Formats: sequence, structure tokens, C-alpha cells
Amino acid sequence: MKTQLSFLLLCYACIFPINAEPIDIDSRRELFVDRHLIGELKNTTLKLHRPQLMPPITPPRPHGHYATVLRAKDKFQFYYRGDTKKDNHWKKGWEQYHDGEVTLYAESKDGIHWIEPKLGIYPDHPTFPKGNVVLMNEFLTNHNFTPFIDTRPGVPAAEKYKALGGLAYQQHKEHLAVRDKRGPGGLKAYVSPDGIHWKRLQDQPVIPEQWGKYFDSQNYAFWSDSEQAYICYFRRFINGKRGIARTTSKDFIHWTPYQELPVNLSGEHLYTACTQPYFRAPHIYVALPTRYMSKRGSATDILFMSTRGGSTYDREFTQSFIRPGLGPNGWANRANYAAIGIHQTSATQMSLFLTHGRRYTLRLDGFASVNALLDGGEMITKTLTFSGNQLEINYSTSAAGEIRVEIQDAEGKGLPRFSLDDCDPIWGDHIKRTITWGKSDDLSSLAGKAIKLRFVMHDADLFALKFNHPDN
Repeated sequence: MKTQLSFLLLCYACIFPINAEPIDIDSRRELFVDRHLIGELKNTTLKLHRPQLMPPITPPRPHGHYATVLRAKDKFQFYYRGDTKKDNHWKKGWEQYHDGEVTLYAESKDGIHWIEPKLGIYPDHPTFPKGNVVLMNEFLTNHNFTPFIDTRPGVPAAEKYKALGGLAYQQHKEHLAVRDKRGPGGLKAYVSPDGIHWKRLQDQPVIPEQWGKYFDSQNYAFWSDSEQAYICYFRRFINGKRGIARTTSKDFIHWTPYQELPVNLSGEHLYTACTQPYFRAPHIYVALPTRYMSKRGSATDILFMSTRGGSTYDREFTQSFIRPGLGPNGWANRANYAAIGIHQTSATQMSLFLTHGRRYTLRLDGFASVNALLDGGEMITKTLTFSGNQLEINYSTSAAGEIRVEIQDAEGKGLPRFSLDDCDPIWGDHIKRTITWGKSDDLSSLAGKAIKLRFVMHDADLFALKFNHPDN
């Protein structure tokens, strides 16, 4: 009887958490890409939004596999793979195949129109007369050289840019013969003061080849403020399928034992991880992995996932984020890879970059939303605390739609002066809109207290929320 009662109490606690700690969101921007803040959905759903393909431009955008787009202070920087021959028919064997690879570079002021500058780092090569090669003759590294701007406080100026690149040898005769001659594979580390002039951090790989199997993908690292560590997401074969693993480091040289991340759906190959901090909410990492369909002509599409660090991804959305599209080009062998780098390219939009020079756009924060139809619905958050004195939302309604917000106490009771009836209704479409109650937006009396937010919505999308410090 005692055992049965303990079991019932445990089940009750799982359904109705007792004294659950409020989530402290401070003044961070929170996106509705997962259920981290969601306590209850009533006639509302989480909706994935599809990026819009932008028309081609002249001259065409640079493109290549395993591309990376960085946002420096005064420009965008684009890195992509090239080859010293225009086709692969001349190559013989694995060694010669990778010997011809190089890393190319382009720049842009707006992230839309690009130039390929003559850098003069290497002697002119007939395949690249523009002279925009930033790395050459780095065997295996140029296959997937992937840089980032190091935002760790106190990083030396000479190491402001860092990168990883490399492959692992497979266990058959041809590969092992090359390894005996040219040394071990694995991910090697590079540093640069400007993202153009690169040198190896050390000769030996910082992430050993035994971890990879076979690193033949884009393996991206970055500094995480929220985790206070360098994070690297890389490719492994997991239970016979292409999957994702993760490791962390404090110094970019010594890395923790890797974790395999259980994210693949049944029978699913994830060719790339493409995981990166979202620039407007860097504690949330967004991922645009390539899903690979080996039995459908090696067709590929782009998925959307997210994670807040650690050993799990959120797979709230299992449908395709970017489909191959009309026409044969998108359905060709491995035709769809998203570049690392999601960046703001207008006052209201951000851009994503894909192979074949494609650029897609979304509204800022617009990966996903809490969505309500015209009949109406509600979303109530989990109990949370905040700092600041204003509530800002990113939202969109139809001409007939609206949003109202009630602030409740931890037990779900509306607070005086912040009830649904007190809230001034909102309609329209704004990246940044401050909620008011009786024409007042002052929430200073509630900062640090445990509250819930109740959103009542009609034909509307709620993309993000954030508490602000307007006086700071």
C-alpha cells in the first residue's frame, strides 16, 4: 500500500509540479522555436515558417559546398570551397581528389551583393584569376574549412578568427597508405587576425580523427557565452546513420570526450549539423541540417532544429524547412546545403544562404511562432521571472486579428492593473512593439517576481518576447 501511494504521489508530481522553480529569463529575447517557456496552449499551435527564396542577381552570388558567412564589424565575409580544376575527371584516387581543394573568399557590405577581392596571398592560379584564395595546400582541411569570429572576452587580436577543418581516414588500403605518408587526419585548428591571413594553431589535430568517422561534412565551432566554452558540433556515423556529435573546450585545443546526440528520426541521415548561436538570442542555437535521402537519388532538403546547449536538440518541427523546390536542380545529388551564418540584411529581415548561390529571407526572429486562427486561442507561459520594466513582442496579425496580454501571479490569477481587460489591444505587424495596460508600459513593480504571461490571440503569430530596460 505504501509503495502504491508513493507511486501515485510521483505521478501527481509529474503532472502537477510542486513548487517548480520559475524560469529566469532576465532581459533575454526568447523565441518560440521550442516549448521552453510554454506552459499551456489552448486552440493555438507552434507553427514553422518557410523562408522565401530571393531572385538571382548579377553578378551571381558566390557559392560552394560547406560555405560559411560571417558578419564582421564593417562587412560580411563569405568562405566556400573551390578546386584548382574546373571538373573532377582528371583526379585519380582519394589523395589527388583532396589535393586540389582550396578555400575561396568574398566580401559584401550588405550581405546581398558580393565581390571576390584579389588578395595576393598565393601566386595567381588559372582556375582563380580573381585571386580570392585564402587557404591552399592544406591537405584535407580545405574540404570543409569552417571559420568563426571568436567573441570570447580577452581573446588575442591575432586569434580573433578561428577555424576547424579536416577529414578522417577510412579503414581501407588506399586511405591508410595516404595516412602513412601524410600524417593523421582529424580536425585541425587555424587562427587569423582578419579572417583572410590564416595559420595553423598547431600541427597536430585538436580533435582526433578517431572521433569523426569521418568528418566529411561541415564541422562548426563557436564561443558560447551561455556555456562559457567553445562548442563544436561535428558529423559521426551513429548506428549506421549520419548523425551529430558535440564536444566542448575552454582553450580551443583540449576538447572534452564527445557526446553523440540522439536527434535522428527513424531511418534519417543528417548530413550536416549546421548549428550556430542565433545572433539576436545567442543562448539559443539554431540548426539547419541537411537531411539526406540515400535511396531517393541522394536528394536533400533543409530541416530546422534548435538547442539550448547540452546533449539534446529540440525536434518540435519534423517537416522540411526548405524543400528542394520545382525543377531538377534542387533534386540533384546532395544539391541542398545551408551555409553557416544567419544574418540581418535589412531593418526587418534576416538572410540564409544555400548552395547554388541561393539566398532566402525570413522576418527577424521568424523561424517559428505561436499561431492562433481567427476564432481565437491562448498561450500561457510557465512561471518566470524577469528584469526590466517593459514587455516587447515580435508579432503579426491579420487586419481582423489582435493580441492582448494578461500578467498573472504564479498561481494563474490575473494581477490588478495588468488584467486582460486592462490591456490595450494590439494589431498590426511589428518586429518590436511594447505592450501597454491602460496606456502604461511600466512593469518595474513586477521585476524579479514570479509571474505568468497569458496571450489571447486572434488570427495572429507571436514570434518572440523580451523584457527591456529602456532607461539604461
